[in-house]
Amino acid sequence: MTTLAQTLGDFAAGFAAQDLPALALERAKMSLASTLASASAGYGLESARIVRNLEKGAGGQPAASVWFDSTLLPVDRAARVNAMASDAAACDDSDMRSIAHIGTIATATGLAVGQSLQAGGRDILAAMVLGYEVAGRIDEALTPGRMQRGFHGSVATVFAGAVTAGRLMRLDGAHMTQAIAIGATSAGGMAIAADTSCAREYNAGTAAMLGVQAALAARAGFQAEAAVMEAPRGFFAAFNGQAIDEVICGLGESWDIVTDMAIKLMPGAHPFHAIAEAAITAAVEGNVQPEAVRRIVITAPQLKTWAQQAVQPHDLIGAAHSVPYFVASAVVDRRFEWEHFSPHKMQDPRIASLIARVVFDPNPPPLPDRFPHRHGGTVTIELSNGSTVRATCKAPRGASACGIDWADLDAKYRHLAPTAGLSPAQVEDSLAMVHGFEALASPAPLAAVLRLVPCA
Repeated sequence: MTTLAQTLGDFAAGFAAQDLPALALERAKMSLASTLASASAGYGLESARIVRNLEKGAGGQPAASVWFDSTLLPVDRAARVNAMASDAAACDDSDMRSIAHIGTIATATGLAVGQSLQAGGRDILAAMVLGYEVAGRIDEALTPGRMQRGFHGSVATVFAGAVTAGRLMRLDGAHMTQAIAIGATSAGGMAIAADTSCAREYNAGTAAMLGVQAALAARAGFQAEAAVMEAPRGFFAAFNGQAIDEVICGLGESWDIVTDMAIKLMPGAHPFHAIAEAAITAAVEGNVQPEAVRRIVITAPQLKTWAQQAVQPHDLIGAAHSVPYFVASAVVDRRFEWEHFSPHKMQDPRIASLIARVVFDPNPPPLPDRFPHRHGGTVTIELSNGSTVRATCKAPRGASACGIDWADLDAKYRHLAPTAGLSPAQVEDSLAMVHGFEALASPAPLAAVLRLVPCA
């Protein structure tokens, strides 16, 4: 009997790149641009720096570039370091079914393995699409079960690393099956730690690294249990999966990177973006003055988990996971942008005062399906004169449901890329290479443009 890993492995290894739709490849380029932008913002953060310096100190065969650095590391370690930088800034793309950051892992793995093998840009993009597809399908079956059991999205994103790497290594179906099976037994990451600490980016780095290692081991002939996904006490049983039969339905008929990927056009947890946009709309349409606000009610059943975080944040982690901070900032400033993760904004007394007046609707309507983050929410602003203003946002800008515009990606890239130390010329040259990535004979020219002088 054919196992799930075998079916997925045969699909990922055998699907012809020329049969991928142009839009799927375009979305992979968008993920590439977004991931590099986010990594720019994350490069200087302490968590990314610590692990980067550990890996640089450990050394090993120089094979792939550390972005915004002059260092070459072993391919799995470069993927780890770069994925951590992207995830650390909380500016990377998400899958709106589960908020797993699949694109970060596919991009970090694709560029590292692609550089080491001198793969062409189109082949890297195709590998990213297929890596995203396998990880997305697996995580769809894990939603919302894995989170209910306490596991982070890295449990699924490891498959993006394994398949993206395996595709670039030109694994056949049998070896790709093993890459997936090895990835399954490598998966891990605790959700609570990701919500409250730098474990979030550590999980991302580990998923990228272990994904590459799974593909390397499979290529070398390592054998794991091919039925690990569906077996009793196997992957889906352990991580609380459901609708497992749907994982392999309709392979190749649609593409998750097209239907479910969302690009962040503001920082922080993606479930909060639609809520922030609703708050902005309400504040603008009602010409709301912060001092006139009696309270603000969030109606979004999926966000009640974060109700206890209605406190003023003092660091990136606190800001990224505080929907009251998003809403208060959106009402005060009538916008929520990259600068809202700065100490200046977190310490704004007007925002801090309003956070205390943000509450959650105790009786929100039930969700229409098991994918809690696809549906946005409503913000109701109650004013001291007794009037109310209300706005609803079902999906944030940058989500597939709204369409993704290169103009937004370009603006994001130009804003964030300089934070890693890139010069204006490097920013423009690297962005142009991303736009034309499919024509590159290898990622080496892009890696060269992203290279800076040696630094910590």
